[in-house]
Amino acid sequence: MANDKPAPTGTAEHRRVAVERFERANQVIKQGQFDYGIQLLITCCKLDPSNLLFRQTLRRTQKAKYNNNLRGSRLAFLTTFRTRARLKAAKRNREYIKLLEYGEEILSRNPWDLSTQLDMAAACDELGYSDMAVFTLDQARQKHPKNPTVNRALARLFEKRGNFAHAIALWQQVKEAVPGDVEAASKAKDLAASETIQRGQYEQSLSGEKPSIKTTAGTASKSQSSGERSLRDAQPIIDRLATNPTDATLYVQLAGVYRRFNQWDKARETLEKGLGATGNAFAVQIELMEMDLGPLRTNLEAAEERIRKRAKANPDEETDEPSVEELKKIRQRILKEINAREVELYRLRADRFPQEMSHRLELGTRLLKADQIDQAIAELQLARKDPKHVAKATLNLGYCFKRRKNWKLALRNFEDALANTPETDEALRKEVLFQIAVGHAEAREYAKAIEIGHELANLDFGYKEIGRLIDDWQERLQSA
Repeated sequence: MANDKPAPTGTAEHRRVAVERFERANQVIKQGQFDYGIQLLITCCKLDPSNLLFRQTLRRTQKAKYNNNLRGSRLAFLTTFRTRARLKAAKRNREYIKLLEYGEEILSRNPWDLSTQLDMAAACDELGYSDMAVFTLDQARQKHPKNPTVNRALARLFEKRGNFAHAIALWQQVKEAVPGDVEAASKAKDLAASETIQRGQYEQSLSGEKPSIKTTAGTASKSQSSGERSLRDAQPIIDRLATNPTDATLYVQLAGVYRRFNQWDKARETLEKGLGATGNAFAVQIELMEMDLGPLRTNLEAAEERIRKRAKANPDEETDEPSVEELKKIRQRILKEINAREVELYRLRADRFPQEMSHRLELGTRLLKADQIDQAIAELQLARKDPKHVAKATLNLGYCFKRRKNWKLALRNFEDALANTPETDEALRKEVLFQIAVGHAEAREYAKAIEIGHELANLDFGYKEIGRLIDDWQERLQSA
């Protein structure tokens, strides 16, 4: 099971060098220099091990080198014997970064090596690289789509992410491959209780097969009509791509058409094709990352709706539905997954546009949520240099220093946030006042806490029970 520690990532300097190597790798790969490109991409992965795009490009290049023959080099097993031993030693010693490095060496000889992919996926999960773990197992499924070990591991990952539609489909495939598998039967049944979370556009399984639900003639007709309309809208863009296959905007537009008609597999296929054709164009990367966030956000909305309904239900009524506590745990897992993906999204944007401080602010805010406090401080201190963002940046810096138990620096930033909060932003002002008041109280500075608390109570007496807190602080001050 993945740990809760912040996922290791490259330093800013490492990421800068990696981006340079990555651009060079794309150039030489276009020239057919696969071996050189692979070595450059392996270096990129070592410099920034959490970067999914580097590994996706590396895997694509490794496969292209062997013309996608599904077996790699004929001497792969012999030439990777020592590296396999090192990988197993790294696995025993829980040296997961090293394991990934050895794994890439093996996959450079055989990109379809199943045991290596399974070990790398498990290492990614331990490191907190959720997207990379899913990608690695999905790559394994390309050659072994019905392998129960692969499908079981991927189902567990999707379950942890709160993506129950995909998890159910995979558990069903495990059950079909191993009819007597108790876990698969139990999981498929348990997760079916969360079928609401499958709502939206993600009913299809990873195999691309349509769900086995009986449809009426009207529904089938509607689906056919939708397919005809999507083809009509997509065809002009497809024609333009035929004459200009490196235009990134066309791939984004075509994916948008498919998304509009709920053809998510086609949208993803279009963007993945666009990455290769455009040399990993930034616009295509961002669109693909945003699209991957869609099902998680849909799942989050569904989970919150189920929590509201479950909370209103009769607690004494017997039901197979998950409890409110269980649903809240699911919601928390989904929130954590969304935040992890958004960290990578805004890091990519911040690296691409270093002078745009709004990306720094968003990245810093999400790093704070991920409990990567020192990295968050670095980004937020850059963001506060922009007058447009100084209030929110310093508020979040206050949170950061409070987490580090440095009340002096926390207070300084909260006060800066208060001084820079526009009069029109009452919500932000109330939150800053609340943090200052509570901080003073936690430092046993009750007189100051009461003074700031009264200022907040004058704005909104019911804000986070400030009235009750003031009474409590007054009692503590009198008894001191």
